[in-house]
Amino acid sequence: MGSIDWLWEQHRFLMYQCFSLPFAFLFYFLAKRGYLSLTYRYLSVCVGGCVLAILTMGVYSVLLFTSAFVFILLVCSVDHSCIHAWVFGVQMLWQTFWHLLIQYREYYLHEPVDIRLFLAVSSLMLLTQRITSVSMDVQEKQVVLLFNASTHKRACGMFLPLISYTLNFTTLLGGPLCSYSQFVSLMEGIKLNPPPNPLGVVSLKLIQVLLLEWVRYCLVYFLKCNAYDPSSSTVLNGMLWVWGAAHVLRIQYYAHWKISECLNNAAGLGFCESGYTTNWSGLSDRDFWTIEASSHISDFARRWNSTTASWLRRLVYIRCKHFKLFMTFGFSLWWHGLHLGHFVGFLTWAATVKADYYIHRYLHPKLSSKWKQLLYKCLSWINTQMIVTCVVITVELRNMSSLRLLSVTYMGLFPLSNIIVLFIFLKVNTV
Repeated sequence: MGSIDWLWEQHRFLMYQCFSLPFAFLFYFLAKRGYLSLTYRYLSVCVGGCVLAILTMGVYSVLLFTSAFVFILLVCSVDHSCIHAWVFGVQMLWQTFWHLLIQYREYYLHEPVDIRLFLAVSSLMLLTQRITSVSMDVQEKQVVLLFNASTHKRACGMFLPLISYTLNFTTLLGGPLCSYSQFVSLMEGIKLNPPPNPLGVVSLKLIQVLLLEWVRYCLVYFLKCNAYDPSSSTVLNGMLWVWGAAHVLRIQYYAHWKISECLNNAAGLGFCESGYTTNWSGLSDRDFWTIEASSHISDFARRWNSTTASWLRRLVYIRCKHFKLFMTFGFSLWWHGLHLGHFVGFLTWAATVKADYYIHRYLHPKLSSKWKQLLYKCLSWINTQMIVTCVVITVELRNMSSLRLLSVTYMGLFPLSNIIVLFIFLKVNTV
């Protein structure tokens, strides 16, 4: 019984997603065999999302239901030429209120925050992605929503896909983000052009999740057995220890993204055909190796949680006329919760991405030989790993303890040196 309790407490999110897998397979089977009409398909994923929210979040599931209800009201009542501003403003105010409430209870009242509230706010952040994605589609006329139906049945048929998209049980607790048009296409295609049985690919991805969790467990065990002590450990040992701790945190994200892919694939979502190749990568936030192999911090930023990165690019970067990069990372820290560690982490990330752009543009033409290119790539990879370590530690620990850890281990010198280089380049360019 003790091992089951430990598994539940340490892997609560993974367990919720795993418990949803049988229902996803059942949905795929019934839809493929024709037992579910399109209307019942939408109802199934919507009701499944509502039940999952209530079971996992309890009373805090009201946060999601309120957002979905207000979103539908705005879509029906606001002119579609300015719908995005209304949806974005209302949703971010609602999300920020709950983020600030959590900080008030944690730092001012010093009260423990219910894990269900954390889960609800995390799901609320994902819901923000989906509804702002729809609002941008509607305002840009990529999606046309008409709610002037004359009959009750026809009106329900128009609302249902939108409600199902916002409360879809396969994306309620995790990504990846897919557009509204892609969601509708996938839901319609399950019956018209059904994807192959996903059991094999889901099993393979579950094995990858287990391997990631096993590696994370081994890393945690190693770090506990070799705890960092500033008075007796060398500088190199301290840096490697923090680097390992950051990998523990990152692997947790990789496992969560992979189990979310499993849930979508089990429901028949995410299968794509491009040319002569077919695969289940239609809904994916990239894999561990592709992200960790990034030799530039700018590449890492684009590949890390790639669907969210694309959403941020569309929502902020493309729309801003000045300071695009810093505005994008600034909004990201707002979206993540406005903790002290978020300010330090995301602004550092933005500055180092900008520095990487100048460094690469200056050094790349000078790398004439193969060995110079290889050396530059290796050093750039190490630099990227150290910067990402600092960003992850500050963002995840969220408070001053992260800054103290980076200070005593000298890890903070890596992003600091990149920022100094950025100021030098900016100074030279202004002269």
